[in-house]
Amino acid sequence: MSEHAGQDTLRDFTADSRLLVLSAMALVTGTFAAIAAWVLLKLIALITHLAYFHTLSAAPYSLAHLKLGMASLLIPVAGGLIVGLMARHGSSKIRGHGIPEALEAILIGESRIESKVALLKPLSSAIAIGSGGPFGAEGPIIMTGGALGSLFAQFFHLSSAERKTLLVAGAAAGMTAIFGTPVAAVLLALEVMLFEWKPRSFVPVAISAVVARAWRPWLVGAWPLFPHVGAPHMPWWGPALCAGIGVVAGLQSTLTTGALYWFEDLFERLPIHWMWWPALGGVVVGIGGLFNPAALGVGYDNIQALIDGTVGMHAALSLLIVKAIIWVTALASGTSGGTLAPLLMMGGSVGVIEAHLLPFGDAGFWALIAMAAVLGGTLRSPLTATVFAVEITGDLHVMPAVIIACVTSFATSVLLMKRSILTERLARRGQHLSYEYSVDPFELMRVGDIMTRPVDTLPADMTIAAAIEFFDPDIGVHRHKSYPVIDAEGAVLAMVSRADILRWSREGWQSEETLGDRRDKREVILGHADEPVSRLADRMVATHIARMPVIDRASGRIVGLLARRDLLRVRAHATRQEHERTRAL
Repeated sequence: MSEHAGQDTLRDFTADSRLLVLSAMALVTGTFAAIAAWVLLKLIALITHLAYFHTLSAAPYSLAHLKLGMASLLIPVAGGLIVGLMARHGSSKIRGHGIPEALEAILIGESRIESKVALLKPLSSAIAIGSGGPFGAEGPIIMTGGALGSLFAQFFHLSSAERKTLLVAGAAAGMTAIFGTPVAAVLLALEVMLFEWKPRSFVPVAISAVVARAWRPWLVGAWPLFPHVGAPHMPWWGPALCAGIGVVAGLQSTLTTGALYWFEDLFERLPIHWMWWPALGGVVVGIGGLFNPAALGVGYDNIQALIDGTVGMHAALSLLIVKAIIWVTALASGTSGGTLAPLLMMGGSVGVIEAHLLPFGDAGFWALIAMAAVLGGTLRSPLTATVFAVEITGDLHVMPAVIIACVTSFATSVLLMKRSILTERLARRGQHLSYEYSVDPFELMRVGDIMTRPVDTLPADMTIAAAIEFFDPDIGVHRHKSYPVIDAEGAVLAMVSRADILRWSREGWQSEETLGDRRDKREVILGHADEPVSRLADRMVATHIARMPVIDRASGRIVGLLARRDLLRVRAHATRQEHERTRAL
């Protein structure tokens, strides 16, 4: 066997036939999530019509021009009270905007979500939004789709990683069904939820999103959701303005996230049970609705108006202030609702205001750029935000401007904020996340790079008495805990440890017995110099071996030894590459 024969078994990816199984299951998950999205949207419309128009209908609606009286203050308060009761007596996991709860299920819940969450999350969100809550439907449907994917997976014999794949597949399908953005949904899964890049997870998630996109015209409506045309010709210095929009969006993301958790801290100090907090948040929502009813509810019509450029500067300023106050307060109170639509609305409002100061482009163009930038900075997902802006508008021409603004916003928020709106709540529960992905150094380095050589060995013909004397601590020579036993040809026969010697001393031995005679008849676990350190480390963990002989594939002779402490060299090498700075030329 050649020296490199072992490398022939190494693959770029670890996918196997389980990929086909999960892909088939993703077809079902995508369908479930699309149906759930349709149900959620109809529930929101039904409750909104009952609460504000006093009619039984699920038709499209708009609250922007509704004349509200003082009695309308009671509507969001009642909605918040119902949601609080559902959270206390049903499941507290329905509180919040969905994505942090899905992340928590992935990280510490083995991707298991209870069935009642799949039922109560959309119902509570429909009540909260239908009663005026300033939220989008996407956060709840991401949680609901994830719950359906998790529940479906729990009926089968799947690993925790496979359940995670179907959970995220359901979440991506739910987002796609609402917005019609399958590529952005898959990117959001990769940037925020999966914590890995593997075919086993990527392919099923993509299939589920595409299936939901196929169902969307029949269940939800036509694509694109917010059509836009007419991106302006950008002068050579135009990218600098886009970067400036991104900086402002990053500052806006930082301020919004900070305000949200500052308000959440205020609610934590209240001397009443958290069940009552959504009702208190409903008071603020009701007051905000008196000033500007357009800030209530999902507000997709407002997003379209901002992209169309039909919202004036004063109306945009009013929408920004009212929406920001009631959204931050309501979400901090622990009610149920999403973040994407409010972020788009607040970002678009700032874009309209900025458009009056910029020398080219209309208000709709800059509103779209600012929307995407705020989304990318707040969620820390610039690629998702870029593709999302293109998919929801169907306008590919805005992509260069959008990606500049999104990356700049992302960089600004990363430098100013330790954690995002998605991870801060988890961090407060003791779950720290890192979204910096890189290739595992254990996969890059080979055993031969870190093994100890030359190797101290014991001959197979050494007598037991000589071995006991060899390990005797009284002779003052430091010994390792174990040594390879080799024959005359240099092949490894066994590993002999100090514990073996003590056991043999208690059991007794024959004077002519050798290490070769006494060796354990079980197969010796060996490593090879050309294999990745990760494979050998996995075998050491699985077999509880502290030191493993390393042999040459061709001759079978021992060439090195790897101990657990040697594995730390891999980490040290990666750290040096990251932090040691040298002048290369």
